[in-house]
This record gives sequence, C-alpha cells and structure tokens, in this order.
Amino acid sequence: MDRTDNFRIRKRLMSEQSSRPERPGEIDIASHATLAYSSEDPEHPLEHLIDGNCGRGATRWASARPNATERILLEFDHPERISRLVYEVEECWQPRTQEVRVEVSSDHGRTYRQVLAQEYTFSPQGATFQHEDLRLDLPTITHLSLTIVPNKGGSGVATLTSLRIFAQAAS
Repeated sequence: MDRTDNFRIRKRLMSEQSSRPERPGEIDIASHATLAYSSEDPEHPLEHLIDGNCGRGATRWASARPNATERILLEFDHPERISRLVYEVEECWQPRTQEVRVEVSSDHGRTYRQVLAQEYTFSPQGATFQHEDLRLDLPTITHLSLTIVPNKGGSGVATLTSLRIFAQAAS
C-alpha cells in the first residue's frame, strides 16, 4: 500500500488531555440526541454546552436575546433512563437571578413533567458560579427540556456553561 494514502484513524496529541475524566454511564449527548434551541449567540453557540469544558471560565452557551426566556430541548434518538443530571452556570459580569427549570417527557414531547426549578443569584463581588449535580430516577425519557429565565427581576442574558447526563444502569 502506498504510504501517501490517507488513513481514517482517531488520534489526539498526547498533551491534549480531556478537560474531564470519562464517567461511567455518561451519555454522549451529541451522538444520542438532537438539540433544539430558541436562541444562541454566535460567540457562545450551543455546542459549547456539551463540548466537555466545565468549571469556572469554561466555554458557555448564551442566548442571542437579552431579557428573553430561552429553551433548550434534548430529543433523544431512543428513550433514555436518566439517573443523573449535571450542569453549571457562571455569571461574572452582572448581578442577576437566573432560573433554570428542567422538564421531562416520556411520550415524545406531547406532555412534560417538571423535575426541577432552581434559582441562582449571582453577584460579581460574591457568588459567580453554580454547579448542580442531581440524582434522578427517570425511566424511558424521550425529551429533556431546560427553560432558562435570565433575570427574574431585571435584565440579563440566559447562559449555561455545561450539561452532562448519565444513564441508569441496566437492571
């Protein structure tokens, strides 16, 4: 075989370590779901939400519309049994109270039930980062919806830094 032929291999430079360790049961969102969204800032696209970067200063998804409630919808290719949901929110520039609501559907998006409603109060001089790690028992989920209210009492832009989901172990 000619050594100039292009081979299709998966490779990475050894100094390029993943920003997070592999976790048992983690669902690769990009390959198991379609992500629908109401808005994205071209500088902070939806891909940043699931790019593996997490923690303070990580890439983030942000809305392109200030003061607008936004929605991100994961439409799973096949029903998933979700045991854990991990997400992060960071706001270093503006004091605001952002709300995140999580709803799930097991009937292909016809009906939803709320599993979480959480508010985060950010202050550039104080709290700027939130990490949520929720243990859940959600069998056969076809859709997972995140609704983000950017500021419950003023102005702001909806943002999320990272999103990870984990499957329940098969019984």
